Amino acid sequence: MTDTDTPRTRRLIVLDMAGTTVADGGLVERAFERAAERLGVEPGSADHATKLQYVRDTMGESKISVFRHLFGAEDLAQRANSAFEQAYGELVDGGLIAPIPGAREAIEKLRADGRTVALTTGFARVTQDAILDALGWQDLADLTLCPADAGGRGRPYPDMVLAAFLRTGAVADVRDTVVAGDTSYDMLSGVRSGAGIVAGVLTGAHDRAALTGHGATHVLGSIAELPALLERVAHEESGEPGA
Repeated sequence: MTDTDTPRTRRLIVLDMAGTTVADGGLVERAFERAAERLGVEPGSADHATKLQYVRDTMGESKISVFRHLFGAEDLAQRANSAFEQAYGELVDGGLIAPIPGAREAIEKLRADGRTVALTTGFARVTQDAILDALGWQDLADLTLCPADAGGRGRPYPDMVLAAFLRTGAVADVRDTVVAGDTSYDMLSGVRSGAGIVAGVLTGAHDRAALTGHGATHVLGSIAELPALLERVAHEESGEPGA
């Protein structure tokens, strides 16, 4: 049997959080508006509208990278990022997040099937931990990663996916990695990492066209459909009856 004939194991699953496994009800935009106001961006102004649109367009990217683009000077970017993280944490503490329906069950199913699951985010660690704490998810996944855990570069770089690959040792071939997310940046990160399946979900920031346009191999209604997709792909590739 050649390498190309060997069935893929797909035992490493790298999942985005906000918009993919976690419903935050637009908290990113609300937190940005609070942070921008603290830095003197007037609500309702053209500058505010332009900056907010950029935040929408770059959903999934490391937030400090977004603020570096918007505010230029590193000290301003760091102030904006700190203000954003504080505002988002306040909103999370206010009970304004919830799991995407079926997300917890999907992760539990994936792990019960012998797969390793990593949760990734563009937020800082303090915000990621606040979300995990609020949902009671601290022990739900095998690994959680933020950009700082992967050398500082978030999406669309492949670093967090590759960090999960290296840290877990769950698969021998990066093509056995599955990446899922709701943004074009999630898709780019998955493609650039060499993941064999890059699945977009329609529960977050970007639509089907944006996801497929940036490399999605599959588009799902929600992350709840991922376990069934992997089972179906495994059957198709094995040529088993009923595939």
